[in-house]
Amino acid sequence: MNTSSQPNGRIVILGIYVTDLTFRAGRMPQIGETIAGTAFAMGPGGKGSNQAVAAARVGAEVVFCTRIGNDAFGSIARATWAAEGITARASVIDGVSTGAAHIFVDDNTGMNAIIVASGAAGTMEAADVDAIEADIAAARVFVTQLEQPLEAARRGLEVARKHGVITVFNPAPAMPLDDAIFPLCDYITPNETEAAALTGVPIANADDARRAADVLLAKGVGTVIVTLGEGGALLHSAEQSILVPAYHCGRVVETAGAGDGFTGGFAAALARGDDAITALRFGCALAGISVTRPGTAPSMPTLDEVNQVLSQPAGVSQSS
Repeated sequence: MNTSSQPNGRIVILGIYVTDLTFRAGRMPQIGETIAGTAFAMGPGGKGSNQAVAAARVGAEVVFCTRIGNDAFGSIARATWAAEGITARASVIDGVSTGAAHIFVDDNTGMNAIIVASGAAGTMEAADVDAIEADIAAARVFVTQLEQPLEAARRGLEVARKHGVITVFNPAPAMPLDDAIFPLCDYITPNETEAAALTGVPIANADDARRAADVLLAKGVGTVIVTLGEGGALLHSAEQSILVPAYHCGRVVETAGAGDGFTGGFAAALARGDDAITALRFGCALAGISVTRPGTAPSMPTLDEVNQVLSQPAGVSQSS
């Protein structure tokens, strides 16, 4: 479905920026071992910033709230947002570095392992959200994750709910959460590992994901979306349970940005008025393209590229 003619809505994203330091090698080294890598790259990253780039590249009006340091990585962050047309609400914190991430990418599979140091963004608090309440009130969709402190994420969801804004919560990285946060979520978008951590339900297939999603629905979430990598994405609510297969767009080069691409694309589609299933397909197509390219933010495609993928037939598996 080509949705480029629909109006774009505003999205406010609360999260972190980090500079990605990506190393490629044939395998991970053991503790105490040094191995030769095959490539190194540096570029913009951080879950919230990646989601902002993904949404902006497909036409959404994006406001991104974070904290950065007064350093070279902070300059990269500002240049990234300016180039993508993202409105940045980024406080500059002296004496604290901008965040960074070590990303290992397996040359054989494209799979990754990541260490994130949030830096200045790790000092965010509820006051950062209160400072952008007007932005949130004017938005159609609010998105947050868990790389910044939980206090800030929860306040963002509360403010968005106060103003009737659609809330999308990406609970990554997984951590224990107070049950009071779940009723604030119109949509929650864990991957299978995060969904298992939140619910205690091991996930090996879509039926397991449905069982885990039922736990989250019982906690008050409106709709659960479990991303399953090559298995696609499951949307599960009280009314429907639909599995959208993954879009295979070429050889997998790197998967590090796929989840962020999905969430950013899903939010962008919701913001312009798409229904949840159409938005789910849009997010899956965006993620399917992103894994064929290196990097996180740099891997995000344009609207024309996503619509080209969506113009191809795709099956849907449904369970009532």
